Amino acid sequence: MSVVEGARVDAGAGEVPARLDGRLKLVLVVLLVAQFMLAVDFSILNVALPVIGDGLGFSLSNLQWIATSFALCAAGFTLLFGRVADLFGRRRLFLVGLAVLGLSSLAGGLANSPEMLIVARVFQGLATAAVTPAGLSLLTTSFPEGPLREKALGLNGALMSAG
Repeated sequence: MSVVEGARVDAGAGEVPARLDGRLKLVLVVLLVAQFMLAVDFSILNVALPVIGDGLGFSLSNLQWIATSFALCAAGFTLLFGRVADLFGRRRLFLVGLAVLGLSSLAGGLANSPEMLIVARVFQGLATAAVTPAGLSLLTTSFPEGPLREKALGLNGALMSAG
């Protein structure tokens, strides 16, 4: 069947929306906001690094560990958490990851010692490693192949670059 003014399209296995309906718009907004937040979380810290270092008593030589502890965990565990999402559920891992990210961000904001901040950044990195593949997987599985998925992935790429 063909598209008729926003009607549904027959994809063989079922009907596929020709446009974003309310549910798909909500899914898209939630996933894009989460992915943008993850991208910003990594880069925004670099701006505040000197002030954070002074406030918590980091030596100049140890200041790098604030960013590195996050980056090592985020990069090192992304593939593992992608597989965990496949085994235990993408949505579940996405939501748990967001909760851990929120709690660890709060802990990092309230940190009163270098050690506490480093531990919080490690958990932020682990949460990012969980949310990133789960979110991308949810994005690709929530939208049917074709223009809707391409639009969703394009918006995701643009927001990740902006972040």
